[in-house]
Amino acid sequence: MPSPGDLTTGYGQQSPTPLAPDQIMQREKKQNALRASIADLQSQVEQIETQIAETKTRLQNDPSTTVKRHIRLLHEYNEIKDVGQGLMGLIADARGVRQIDVQREYGIGDKD
Repeated sequence: MPSPGDLTTGYGQQSPTPLAPDQIMQREKKQNALRASIADLQSQVEQIETQIAETKTRLQNDPSTTVKRHIRLLHEYNEIKDVGQGLMGLIADARGVRQIDVQREYGIGDKD
């Protein structure tokens, strides 16, 4: 059984030392500063959420619909490009030249 002068609790931990008045004031100042910071951040979150909502109302389509459309268009583009490259390959084979020469003849660059 602990003696009355023992500072440990029943769980083997020391009980907190009482704070001096200036330490209490410093702690309260820090807490108030943190509360103000939290309030400011919450205000910023609300402003950003409002901006997001306003931006969404200005969008012509839902973002996921726009992304799906872009993906579909990219697939169509790639299919058309593959067909075009295949045709240029056939032309190159028929002429006995390199495909790059046929591309240059038709004004198609390396990055097209």
